[in-house]
Amino acid sequence: MYKTLKNTDLKDKKVVLRCDFNVPIKDGIILDDSKIRESLETINYLIEQNCKIVILSHFGKVKTKEDKVINSLEPVYIRLKELLKRDIYFSHETRAVNLYLQVDALLPKDILLLENTRFEDLNGNLESGCDPQLSMYWASLCDVFVMDAFASAHRKHASTYGISKYVPSCIGFLVEKELNSLKKYIIEGAKPLTVVMGGAKIEDKIELIESFLNKCDYLLLTGGIANTFLKVLNINIGESLASKNPTILEKVKELLLNYREKIMLPLDVIVATTYDKSYIKYKHLNELDSDDIIVDCGNKTIEKYKTAVLNSKTVFVNGTMGIYEDERFSNGTKEFLRMLKESECTLVAGGGDSVSAINIFGYADSFTYLSSGGGATLKFLTDENLPGLSGIDEE
Repeated sequence: MYKTLKNTDLKDKKVVLRCDFNVPIKDGIILDDSKIRESLETINYLIEQNCKIVILSHFGKVKTKEDKVINSLEPVYIRLKELLKRDIYFSHETRAVNLYLQVDALLPKDILLLENTRFEDLNGNLESGCDPQLSMYWASLCDVFVMDAFASAHRKHASTYGISKYVPSCIGFLVEKELNSLKKYIIEGAKPLTVVMGGAKIEDKIELIESFLNKCDYLLLTGGIANTFLKVLNINIGESLASKNPTILEKVKELLLNYREKIMLPLDVIVATTYDKSYIKYKHLNELDSDDIIVDCGNKTIEKYKTAVLNSKTVFVNGTMGIYEDERFSNGTKEFLRMLKESECTLVAGGGDSVSAINIFGYADSFTYLSSGGGATLKFLTDENLPGLSGIDEE
């Protein structure tokens, strides 16, 4: 058992708090602030403990100097101030001599948010590569490290696993809630279990898919993952996104042979095309042309997937039926969520797109639990192990 906030001496301590503020932002406007809101319970508890609080978070990927401009945490800083209803400080730097002075100058209950931790990836992937010097630097800013970024817990980064190696550490309320809820509703939940999995790149999820197939009763596939399975079945998917990796394709073929009674794939789709932005058509899978691009599923697919849901007691959703952000291609996702709402299943969702679609289309109240993690949720559900938490003190 990981050490928790309530079992850690935090009174009057300097604390580095790792949150996940990797929220969707467009033109400087935060589209969904749920990840920021989920951090408030831990932040407010630390304030009650009279702590000096330094907050770290990543945002997007930073590979060029231009990325630093578009991936600043400044919009998050502004929103966090509004939600906390108090002034906080923001540092445009992630590491500097004067940061020690800023932290030392903090008064009890003060909060300092540092700039995007992935700014440290610009010169050698120091954050993502868990550089020991960077880890020790951030650890030197505090007496206690609190890890509350569940969505980042599946990777060993300097700001997650790295800090915990050099200073006393514990998990925050969000991580504690995530671990307990996923274990209760999915790992120890009622069977039969249906897993819905989508996403663009199957390369990131092929091992997870195999692991889930050993545990679930039905696996409903969507998006680029479904396209790769269809491609292996020699179905023409046109220009739709799918893997070209021979090793992945061979593995998919093996999974189709070994788990054909569990795997469900689309029957009909909505397609766009590369040459005409106004082109949108409904087609059966055997009708696709060479330049078609699958962007959503059709109603026959929803009816097919409904058969699995009706035979299940628990459904875990990690993916959407189509490009839900575009109103033209959102119908499949809307209809699938409506169907889930009408079921009597325990409903759990994890992953940015899944949770975002559920919130946008107004189905949050229909779900038993919405996880803040994507890859972390999947990793925990497969083997109950999260590398980013492996350095946290145990009770």
